[in-house]
Amino acid sequence: MRSEPVFALIDCNAFYASCERVFRPDLARTPIVVLSNNDGCVIARSYDAKPYVKMGEPYFQAREKLRRHGVVVFSSNYALYGDMSERVMTLIEGMVPALEVYSIDECFADLSGIQQGLTQFGNSLRTRVLQCTGIPVGVGIAGTKTLAKLANHMAKRLLSQTDGVIDITDPVKRDWVLRNSKASDVWGIGRKMTAHLEAMGICTAMDLARADARTLRQKFSVVVEKTARELGGTPCLELEDVEMAKHEICSSRMFGERLSDLPSIKQAVATYVGRAAQKLRAQGSLCKRMRVSIRTGMFNPNEAHHAQGALVELPYPTCDTLLMTRLASQAVERVFRPGFRYSKAEVLLMDLRAPGDFSGDLFAARQPPTRDRAMQVMDDINQRWGRGTLRVASVPRVPAWGMKREMMSQSYTTRIDQLWTIRG
Repeated sequence: MRSEPVFALIDCNAFYASCERVFRPDLARTPIVVLSNNDGCVIARSYDAKPYVKMGEPYFQAREKLRRHGVVVFSSNYALYGDMSERVMTLIEGMVPALEVYSIDECFADLSGIQQGLTQFGNSLRTRVLQCTGIPVGVGIAGTKTLAKLANHMAKRLLSQTDGVIDITDPVKRDWVLRNSKASDVWGIGRKMTAHLEAMGICTAMDLARADARTLRQKFSVVVEKTARELGGTPCLELEDVEMAKHEICSSRMFGERLSDLPSIKQAVATYVGRAAQKLRAQGSLCKRMRVSIRTGMFNPNEAHHAQGALVELPYPTCDTLLMTRLASQAVERVFRPGFRYSKAEVLLMDLRAPGDFSGDLFAARQPPTRDRAMQVMDDINQRWGRGTLRVASVPRVPAWGMKREMMSQSYTTRIDQLWTIRG
């Protein structure tokens, strides 16, 4: 058994586009892009679509170009992507000693106890995920998390030579990757930091690995120091196998059209409260304070602008959707101004803690046990029959103000009426 730590970064390739291809095998060789909320701009591209469109390019500008090159366009289907992510992560978790889910499409794994060759294991993991979910992944393996992330980046660059798996636990391979990677390729090194490092003569990942760690800490931060040490092979970041509870939860969406009437905006806010409260209960927390805000579009010079929010102090720490919706609706009434065309609403839950972490006096109000049970029943029903099956009466099933998603695929894995069908 290996005594030194070994990490892997497993990343789903072009995840949103890959999810769409799983249930559309006829698009296996067709370039795909996925759009942001309200079909605004490009947020995901399959590899074969990258030559035709830039990330973040507005769809209305790229529409004709995409049509000309035969690129298929999808509206974002977050329910599908979230469910496919859970399937991939659950499968990987059963193959590795420990797992840290880093984002919807990537995770770190601890491979320290793996007996077989690491490259062989990476290939078997990649093969199994592809066979069981249809999602292609890349695997970077190294002695630190930062190096594993860099190895994964190199595996994508050299996909035809590596089959998506690179093991750089060997110092010779590690140094080759460091020499052939830019400092900007390193995890956590952004555009501004890259400029500062280049001014110091640090242009490659190898330059950063060999830089004096104490100087980096004094000039920048302890985070940059740890990054440099990790590139040099010294583990500074541990695997976080327990997901930390969030200290804030935000639910926010652009409306599908401008809203100028109070009832529609209250419906939208009630919808966002329900989503935020469900996330709150999922992590086992209670909320004591929330902020409700609405705003108009802020970039049209010919349109009147207004943005305002209201802070809501809840009567007791709660996760009760009904109570939070009622108070949020009252907050909307306070900030709404007639005559404006609103484009967005936001609900921010703050002061989140576990139920036993709030210290009140003996007679302080608490959430009634009946509400706890009611919320549990609501979550159980929605988990079984789909989100929104049981909801507050003010929340419409299909709102007129909802996001524009005219090219959205079916919810193949989360709605029984949209299951994948195969016709002979």
